[in-house]
Amino acid sequence: MKAVDWIDDHLRFLDQTLLPHEERFVDTRDVAVVGEAIQKLRIRGAPAIGVAAAFGIVLAAHARPAGKDETLSERIRKALTYLAGTRPTAVNLFYALERMKRVLDAGSGEPEAVLQTLLLKEAQAIQEEDVRACARIGELGSTLLGTKVSLLTHCNAGALATAGSGTALSIVTTAARQGKVIRVFVDETRPLLQGARLTAWELQKEGIPVVLITDSTAGSVLRQGNVQAVIVGADRIAANGDVANKVGTYPLAVLANRHQVPFYVAAPTSTLDPKLPDGSAIPIEERDPAEVTHFAGIRVAAQGIGVFAPAFDVTPNELVTAIVTERGILYPPFSSAIARIALTP
Repeated sequence: MKAVDWIDDHLRFLDQTLLPHEERFVDTRDVAVVGEAIQKLRIRGAPAIGVAAAFGIVLAAHARPAGKDETLSERIRKALTYLAGTRPTAVNLFYALERMKRVLDAGSGEPEAVLQTLLLKEAQAIQEEDVRACARIGELGSTLLGTKVSLLTHCNAGALATAGSGTALSIVTTAARQGKVIRVFVDETRPLLQGARLTAWELQKEGIPVVLITDSTAGSVLRQGNVQAVIVGADRIAANGDVANKVGTYPLAVLANRHQVPFYVAAPTSTLDPKLPDGSAIPIEERDPAEVTHFAGIRVAAQGIGVFAPAFDVTPNELVTAIVTERGILYPPFSSAIARIALTP
């Protein structure tokens, strides 16, 4: 299953807002459709967002000029700015766009057809690198797990969130193939239920036993000793190892620490942001209040209620046992390890 893919001359993506009830793929040649899909979470997951944005730039390069005087460079730069404004937290988006911008700058004197080809090759390289990173994260992360373990995860960090087999879920599926996994507890992940709708669905399709729980049940599951490790993904990791991930990750890390359960973060090196000294510098996206006041389109809160709806929270590095990347497993203190392996676009 590929949540995002390039097919001949266009982008195809799976509309994740319809899962698990409907598997609908969207084919588009319009960068505006890609941007809207990222904003509305039809495409989601930090690595998948980066890949989709890279192909969005390819689509912009092939689009008709807005006016007779618009150059190819102007059209692409407009698309770069547009896509950069879709979601502020996932650093993979900006990593991918910066790579595409560098190709544009380096090929500014080339014929349009040559530049279009160079942009496509770069987007495909970003995609292929993520596929390989996911596989390697699974291989490395599975070595952290003992035999016959039960795991707990939050939100969705599987194939739906990447170009490959996932980050956190790549570890889970790799370990499952090795016969290590008894079951996986999946937080529902309010308010948009990415755990209930997406992760549970993915694991079920893989034939891995799933136990769906409410977010507030995680503490009880950990206290009862039913979990041997917590594994989550990440949208941005600061230079000191502070981790931004789906809101609800931080309290889960606190609970894991309280019950002495390892808390692992799985992410490709494109999710590392060494320019930010710590988690306080990570921009946190706030979502539409209706995502909290409504459930399945029905208002459940009284009119006039104030809402605080961050999409992400930040887990301090001292609560993280290890960070699994395709370039190795990082342990505290994280600063030197992150500086050593972090990528520059």
